[in-house]
Amino acid sequence: MQHVKSIKGILFDLDGVLYIDKTPITGAIEAVEKIRSQGYQCRFITNTSTLSTSSIRDKINAMGFNVVQSEIMSAPQAAVNFLEKQANPVCRLLLADDVKKDFSQFPQSETAANFIVIGDIGNRWSYDLLNEVFGCLMNGAKLIAIHKNRFWQTASGLHMDIGAFIAGLEYASNTEAMIIGKPSPAFFKAALSDMQLNQDEVLMVGDDIDSDIGGALKSNINGVLVRTGKYRKAYADASSVKPYLTIESIADLPQTLIQ
Repeated sequence: MQHVKSIKGILFDLDGVLYIDKTPITGAIEAVEKIRSQGYQCRFITNTSTLSTSSIRDKINAMGFNVVQSEIMSAPQAAVNFLEKQANPVCRLLLADDVKKDFSQFPQSETAANFIVIGDIGNRWSYDLLNEVFGCLMNGAKLIAIHKNRFWQTASGLHMDIGAFIAGLEYASNTEAMIIGKPSPAFFKAALSDMQLNQDEVLMVGDDIDSDIGGALKSNINGVLVRTGKYRKAYADASSVKPYLTIESIADLPQTLIQ
């Protein structure tokens, strides 16, 4: 376990760490500014699949943060990068309309797709839709999941996330989804490569013990768990994942880094 003095870069989760819905966590804006002023590289990595990277940037900055688009690494963009390397990908996109813009270069089909890309589509899920996707998978299509999160924090409380739908499709079709975002090691590796830093020079800060902290640890990156967002003490205590540190909120991070 590295000492904080060796840290040169910080990976921030977004929703639940810097803000909830459209409201910044108390002290988050000041914390990020202070961390930047101390010379740390910052990357903002997210499984969010309802917004394009430009929309994510606009949302963050409208709250008072100062983030440039090149610092944002989203799971949908990682999916685009993966598909660009495939031969003749034809996609069925179960994604929010704003995110679909990032996939406009790829041919699309509801019946002849060889890649099914699934992200957050809210209440559009139905038994008929699941059966349509199941049929594509049984015909040989590959399943790409932007993430497989269990639940997420909203302004009205915890909501079920897409992980259960992904698991159901995997079970029914006897296949395994390719998980693009956190906790995928490839996602964390891309972030390290972008910063040109080693695993022991970076901390991951998140509210999700599974995808944020567990994913980071699988990539030999130590994680700082915040007690905001989707954090629930009983759930975290029962997990086999043990964070490097647990702090009350992102507001406490700058002081932690100078200890």
